[in-house]
Amino acid sequence: MRFLRRNSNSKTAESGSETGQRDDARQSRPGGAVSPSKGRPTPKRREAESRRRGPTAPAPRTQREALRRSRGSKEDRRAERAERRARMLAGDDRYLLPRDRGPVRAHVRDLVDSRRHLMGLFVPMAVVVLASVIIRNVVIQYYVSLLTMAVLLVVIVEGVFLGRYVTQRARKKFPDAKDSGLGLGWYAFSRATMLRRFRTPRPRVNYGDNPR
Repeated sequence: MRFLRRNSNSKTAESGSETGQRDDARQSRPGGAVSPSKGRPTPKRREAESRRRGPTAPAPRTQREALRRSRGSKEDRRAERAERRARMLAGDDRYLLPRDRGPVRAHVRDLVDSRRHLMGLFVPMAVVVLASVIIRNVVIQYYVSLLTMAVLLVVIVEGVFLGRYVTQRARKKFPDAKDSGLGLGWYAFSRATMLRRFRTPRPRVNYGDNPR
């Protein structure tokens, strides 16, 4: 019996020493350095993201405060849109559409805006045609159709000459420009058919000026 007790005690001691050695091996690093514990729990992903974003505004405590915040944000967005539109109308390249950006397109706009064009009758003529359709008078529709054909013919002829004119002037001023002649001609045509007050960006030259 004594022999069995001694064996059991020795086995218990050996197992305890092995467990201690495993713990020491887990805590130790190569080279004998011991890895210290963090001392705090690992932050969750949501907490880490909130720390990166910074502090957030507290939630509104009353419905009136929530309405005041939403009203303020709407006013800010409205003011931002108004500012962007004002800068776009002024011709700021940062706020223009891709088709309007660049010095070549700005020069083409100046060439178009410095002259009067019969193509400006295109939009009023469309209104007259719509009115004749509503009236449903055969005689009026007949004369309106004749007038429409004449205006379309003038628009096409003038558009061809305008496209060639602005392309030559743009090529002369910007010889390294990569804009195609067809693209510049169509851009000038589409701007000339619009009424002057509705053109975007707004004209920056007067009639009779010679853009250079």
